[in-house]
Amino acid sequence: MSNTPHELTAEFPEFVALIHHLKTTDGHFARLFDSYHDVNGKIHRAETNIEPVDDFHMEDMRKNRMRLKDEIYGMLVHHEPEAETPEV
Repeated sequence: MSNTPHELTAEFPEFVALIHHLKTTDGHFARLFDSYHDVNGKIHRAETNIEPVDDFHMEDMRKNRMRLKDEIYGMLVHHEPEAETPEV
């Protein structure tokens, strides 16, 4: 059992600036980020026995974190900055 936090900035260091940008400009991304941060914190607390959970709940939380991480990664790699620039 790993008790290393899986913060998004550590998972995707090459996207730190884009993560910050999307958190402040894209409501959907911000909600995904907050959900990931919430479930990641719960997993970390369970892994360190601060708030233990049963194996089935842990597995569900890990699957949810993986799903959120995949969706966030997809948004990061497919982000098109020119789409945000207003046309003149």
